[in-house]
Amino acid sequence: MQENYHKLPPLPGVNFVALSPLSFLTRAADTYPTHPAVIYQQRQYNWRQVAQRCAQLAAALQQLGVRRGTTVSLMAANTPELVEAHYGIPLAGGVLNAINTRLETDTVAYILAHSDCQVLLTDTHFSAVVKTALTKLKHAPTVIDIVDAQAPPPAGNGERMGSMTYEELLATAAADAADPTEWRGPESEWDALSLNYTSGTSGRPKGVVYHHRGAYLMAMGSIAAWQIPRHPRYLYTVPMFHCNGWGHVWTMAVMGGTLVCNRLIRAEVIFDAIAQHQITHFGAAPIVLAMLAEAPPQVQKSMPYTVQVMTAGAPPPSKVLEKIEQLGFQVTHAYGLTETYGHVVYCEAKAEWQNLTRQAQAELKSRQGVRLPMMEAARVHALASGAPVPADGKSLGEIVLRGNTTMKGYYKNPEATAEAFQDGCFHSGDLAVVHADGYIEIKDRLKDIIISGGENISSIEVEAALYRHLQVAAAAVVAKPDQKWGESPCAFVELKTGQAVGEQELIEFCRQSLSGFKLPKQVVFMELPKTSTGKIQKFKLREMVRNGEL
Repeated sequence: MQENYHKLPPLPGVNFVALSPLSFLTRAADTYPTHPAVIYQQRQYNWRQVAQRCAQLAAALQQLGVRRGTTVSLMAANTPELVEAHYGIPLAGGVLNAINTRLETDTVAYILAHSDCQVLLTDTHFSAVVKTALTKLKHAPTVIDIVDAQAPPPAGNGERMGSMTYEELLATAAADAADPTEWRGPESEWDALSLNYTSGTSGRPKGVVYHHRGAYLMAMGSIAAWQIPRHPRYLYTVPMFHCNGWGHVWTMAVMGGTLVCNRLIRAEVIFDAIAQHQITHFGAAPIVLAMLAEAPPQVQKSMPYTVQVMTAGAPPPSKVLEKIEQLGFQVTHAYGLTETYGHVVYCEAKAEWQNLTRQAQAELKSRQGVRLPMMEAARVHALASGAPVPADGKSLGEIVLRGNTTMKGYYKNPEATAEAFQDGCFHSGDLAVVHADGYIEIKDRLKDIIISGGENISSIEVEAALYRHLQVAAAAVVAKPDQKWGESPCAFVELKTGQAVGEQELIEFCRQSLSGFKLPKQVVFMELPKTSTGKIQKFKLREMVRNGEL
């Protein structure tokens, strides 16, 4: 009788081990012990040293009472402490909650309370906001200060509030606790790994819970899709509080990479770091790419090799992609959400695109594309029927996703979780079309679509037309009530420094590429409100329209 292979039980710890990115750290320490792992100004650690420091952090946190499921929050910039927290906190069984450092006091206090934070590691650079936030809490967490001797705090900051510094905390760990090979992964790969709050483009941020399995597979999927070689040199321009820095803090450990940290996101800082450290890879929001593309010639540096760039967020204008690639950067455009650990769809360039003009290539590369290897499904479903839309490049539907790199759910919000996961998939809230080659292209957010006289107008399409104007630095389009049409497009435009252009001139410029009913009826010139990750906060612009502030 033939053996039934399906009945063979797994042997935990032998042929069935919980997937966790923590295993990448111990492997890197074993395989690349002396290879540079983290560089920040004058500080440098190899992979063995990083693993030892992470193990010390884990032991020290356990002495403070951190156990399985305990929330440990960080208010920190992209420095070695935040890199180490991505391993040390989950090694202790805790859940990492990296907080957006640009949030105002009220929201920081809300996150600390809502997340049930027990320990807070906070950089003294942000002491003013954190100090006030702590006064709003009923139960204050244990506070540990991160003191950066290589970067003086900005005015009004620098105050210490904790019982000890981060380095003093590490020193409390017993000497034998510093051996990372003695540390094991989580009890379950479904255990919570991190808690990330949505970026606040609408209302109170929601707490998104990541699991170990998803983080492990996200790292593997990124390596395959981005074709990351051994020993990449990665510049961390993506804030690590945003989707855990797109998971690259774990990805680079797999390949024995070097993480180059920096506090400041400025064109000169990025170009200098690329040249000094021979950076091969970095991630950046489209607004950062625009900043690099428009930097003065004396700031821009040409590299003797191609630098690989991953960009994600709002669809990057094709004009920006065209300019940045002229500087020697090879851009991979990706799409994702906080709820999906970041990028889960990417635009894989096709060989035949090389025969097209640079502008035509940029247009194609601005599409979102196809799913990454670790995703089971990325489809576009019609809103009314829920059926897949035809691949005609015209029929609008919502992007729905299935796969391991999807959140466990929203923390303490079962209603929002159930709504997001209805019909057996994750609903993104993004409207898109599918082209004949199967590539997805986002057209708008569900809440951002403009319905004018019964016609659907994609705000992204109008924004793309505005971005083509040489004097436009940033643009956002929202719906404005219209007595005749119901709604009409209202454009908010941020011009490049020292530039000037009139409202009517911009509208007429858009007429070259847009139908008449899609033209903005009003253009407001201003500095656009943005999140720390470069997303334009359209909800603030909608509030201006609603409150009649134009």
